[in-house]
Parts: sequence; C-alpha cells; structure tokens
Amino acid sequence: MKTFLSVSHIVVSILLVLSILSQQRGAALGITFGGTGATYHTKRGAEKVLFIATIVFAVLFVSLSVLILFV
Repeated sequence: MKTFLSVSHIVVSILLVLSILSQQRGAALGITFGGTGATYHTKRGAEKVLFIATIVFAVLFVSLSVLILFV
C-alpha cells in the first residue's frame, strides 16, 4: 500500500509541476515598467482546463502527502 501511495505521489507531483510550468505568464513585470494593466482577462478553453487541472493536482498532492504521513 505504501509503495502504491509513493508512486502515486511522484506521478501527481510531476503532473503538478508540468501543469504549473505550462501555464501562460502574466504581464506583471510589464506593468512595473509602465505597461497598462487595465485590461480584464478571463480564462477560456485550454487555459481554463489547465488552471482547473492545476488545482486538482495540488489538492491530490496535499491529500496524498497527508495520507502517506499517517500510513
């Protein structure tokens, strides 16, 4: 059981890192140097799916971490 949880934890952590790294970068640094940040941007399509997947992977990662702690 512990081996299965450990392997699952590794897989979820890799998926979490990949989902975070594949998201688009914001224009936060551009605002610092005089860019306008007055536009409102909603997530659509693949960007929204990737955002929700990142949240799911993060919740799974924390849940598996706690579960491994108590097993």
